[in-house]
Amino acid sequence: MILQPESQKMRNRGEKEDLEGKLPVSVTRDSSVSLLRVLATLIVFVIGVVIGLTSSSHIDRYFTFQAEQIIANNALADTVSKESGNCSVCEKEDCLSMDSFVRPKILIHGMSDEELFWRASLEPYKKEFPFKRVPKVAFMFLTRGELPFIPLWERFFQGQDVNKYSIYIHALPGFVLSISNTSVFYKRQIPSQHVEWGSVTLVDAEKRLMANALLDFSNERFVLLSESCIPVYNFPTVYKYLIGSIHSFVESYDDPSRYGRGRYNRHMRPDIKLPDWRKGSQWFEMNRTLAVRVVSDTKYYDLFERFCKPACYPDEHYIPTFIRLFHGPLNANRTVTYVDWSLGGPHPAAFSAVNITEGFLQLIRNNGTACAYNSEKTHVCYLFARKFNPSALEPLLNLSSKVMEY
Repeated sequence: MILQPESQKMRNRGEKEDLEGKLPVSVTRDSSVSLLRVLATLIVFVIGVVIGLTSSSHIDRYFTFQAEQIIANNALADTVSKESGNCSVCEKEDCLSMDSFVRPKILIHGMSDEELFWRASLEPYKKEFPFKRVPKVAFMFLTRGELPFIPLWERFFQGQDVNKYSIYIHALPGFVLSISNTSVFYKRQIPSQHVEWGSVTLVDAEKRLMANALLDFSNERFVLLSESCIPVYNFPTVYKYLIGSIHSFVESYDDPSRYGRGRYNRHMRPDIKLPDWRKGSQWFEMNRTLAVRVVSDTKYYDLFERFCKPACYPDEHYIPTFIRLFHGPLNANRTVTYVDWSLGGPHPAAFSAVNITEGFLQLIRNNGTACAYNSEKTHVCYLFARKFNPSALEPLLNLSSKVMEY
């Protein structure tokens, strides 16, 4: 047996004791860290539960408070309504009432075209009206800006029954008509959008005017006019003529030239075939039934939007073709707005002050030809005329009472 020195024995024993002593210390530390982690997790969990319960309590109280407020507001509205007999808790001119529904007084609204056209397409099945309905003529002005012939139109409307007509103006966005608050044109602008000549945006503007006019259930006839249009007969004659007609007045004819059939796009087949393609004046007049049908249409409008591009002009073809396809018997196939295309070109002749004579106006009123009206013939073919320059206003005012009787 080998004997170790005492010092060596002591050293070996110390190392062994150190080794045995370190092991329990490490285990103890690991256990302490694990315990702390568990405690921390429990504390966070408890805090989360407390916060959640507190928030839930606040949310419950919030919704309870809101519900109580709604109930209180409704009760107040009912009380005020019963006491005052009107919708004083909302804007008085735009309350949800029968009168505001059938005769909107405010033309400005926030509806998109899609919403507006849907609203305008509504038709009651019940034929009897729950209010006294006097059929009205809607005069719809499509203009870029000012209406230079307002003085003449105001004379036309002067003294007439306001229950027999309504006025709507579609101008470029941002334009505000500068007019006296005593004028029949005051606050008659509708929400508008940008319009470009020769594009489908002109059709959009026409439909926008009709749709806004259709919101008034008393409007029975719809005539589209420009800023260069004038009335060539007085209001009683125009009103009787349009209200008494069993047809609409939309020019719709087959033009075999490149300006008619030449604009047809074969991609419109099979919904629109070449023999169905029609052309006509943009300046139409139609009854309520046709106006609702045009505003409601999506399918054929989409075809024109996609395939009728310059030099195809949707405003000259869409409505004439659409009516030809589905509503031909309701249409007189002529316009009631005179225009002179004798000079040729893309635009009609314009009349200035030097053209305005008694003979000229009488020629427009009665040029010796007869046109169909209901089942008869009449020499009154044109109720309106265009295209007049602003310089024509003064001589027109001088002759209006003598020639046009207003």
